[in-house]
Amino acid sequence: MIIGVLKEQLPETRVSLLPEHITTLKKWNVEIMIEHDAGVSAFATDDKYTEAGAKIADRNEVIQAADIILVINPLSNTEAEKLRSKIILGNYQPLYNAATIKEWALNELTVFSIDMIPRTTRAQSMDVLSSQANIAGYKSVLLAANLFPRYFPMFMTAAGSIPPAKVLILGAGVAGLQAIATARRLGAVVEVFDTRPAVKEEVMSLGAKFIEVEGAADASKAGGYAVEQSPEFLERQKTKIAESVAKADIIITTAQIPGKKAPVLITRQMIGNMKNGSLIIDLAAATGGNTELTKNEETIVNNGVSIVGNSSLAATMPYDASKMYGKNILNFLQLIIDKEGKLNLNFEDDLVKGTCIAYDGKITNERVSNAMV
Repeated sequence: MIIGVLKEQLPETRVSLLPEHITTLKKWNVEIMIEHDAGVSAFATDDKYTEAGAKIADRNEVIQAADIILVINPLSNTEAEKLRSKIILGNYQPLYNAATIKEWALNELTVFSIDMIPRTTRAQSMDVLSSQANIAGYKSVLLAANLFPRYFPMFMTAAGSIPPAKVLILGAGVAGLQAIATARRLGAVVEVFDTRPAVKEEVMSLGAKFIEVEGAADASKAGGYAVEQSPEFLERQKTKIAESVAKADIIITTAQIPGKKAPVLITRQMIGNMKNGSLIIDLAAATGGNTELTKNEETIVNNGVSIVGNSSLAATMPYDASKMYGKNILNFLQLIIDKEGKLNLNFEDDLVKGTCIAYDGKITNERVSNAMV
């Protein structure tokens, strides 16, 4: 069994495995090939991979020789054709990239998309969405602090008093909770909105105020995501959010719905009522954004308010992001590689089945199939 790791295309800075992960794989009687400079953006040199027992090779050699290809982001269809009948494992957002997955299935690739793993207790050690969202939540607050033209904490000085920054966080999932904790450490006053009443206690334990709107649809089985709400609830939600938006200095938005466009929670009119110099960090930008003005990977300034669309903040901490991502991948690989280092695709395992998107020339995941209709 040979596992190959490909170099990601910029601006991606992460790598699927770090040298420290290679040591574990070697114990499984598995050979590892790393594309030249695959880890350079994550501060992992070829020498370090070699010391850990991996072989360094060029891209084509890795593609041709490896049985399992690890690459975080989707490959082009041209490269996918070279992988016919191989296994590819990464973070492919198949509900948004259904056409690409269909093309891969036609090339008889076996595709595992780790972001689709069922979000159960057993899968926590493989939950890429959580490990990367944790970083995104942390970095979103640091980015905001860097861009915000005022202090975060309250200061009382001889030159006068500085009030603390008011931070509004929309969505109390993994990213939102980490954003709350980081903003509170920096001394901000934090308000939080989430459609799930169950997170209220956790939000308050971090020192933030929870904004409650009655009548939310049950989101307990949505794997930590938002769910679609009734028109009546949305109207009440809009009113509550508008009140908090007008008072906020900084807003961090994180709400996403699997396979659908991110819900628009902040309208153009709400942004118009914000204070000059305030800003929004939109972590849902890749799926449309939580504001009417969000553009992915761009910063828009409207009436003195900056709207930063950034869904790739995990890549701004490439070493630790790769470390956690690689650990998630290692834990999943244990499900499909036996003790002798041979492939063992057990589709009776709900985690293997749920993560597999394409197999034997067909789309095997029902949610992805439905997204193609």
